[in-house]
Amino acid sequence: MSPRTVFLSKLIGLYCLILAFSLALNKAALMEEITALVQNSPAMLVVGVFTLFAGLAMVLGHNVWRGGGVTIVVTVIGWLTLLKALLILFVPPSAVSRLFLETLQADRMLYFRLALTLVLGIYLTYGGFAASPKNRPGVS
Repeated sequence: MSPRTVFLSKLIGLYCLILAFSLALNKAALMEEITALVQNSPAMLVVGVFTLFAGLAMVLGHNVWRGGGVTIVVTVIGWLTLLKALLILFVPPSAVSRLFLETLQADRMLYFRLALTLVLGIYLTYGGFAASPKNRPGVS
């Protein structure tokens, strides 16, 4: 596994774990904040710009489609992040709000998304930290 894959798997994995635990502990408050956020067009523009930056960075820095599960998952997350940013930036705000709140059934699907985020976080964090030392640069 490349050093970039190891870094990104740790970064994305820990992000997912922290997000999952935060959602589990603060469900009501976070759902209220997410609802308010997606209905605020200027805030969504800022979210879209930062998401675009993150998505482009991952796609340009890690567009690797071979090399194992962790490598491919990191690449897919990069592409999904970029697509999410484009959706936020190019789809009318009212449609984005409906997509996030109604189509995805934000409150009813929370525990499914929470479990998915937790499993993804565990998988990527473990994959990143368990990467063989012989595959890291400067280690013989």
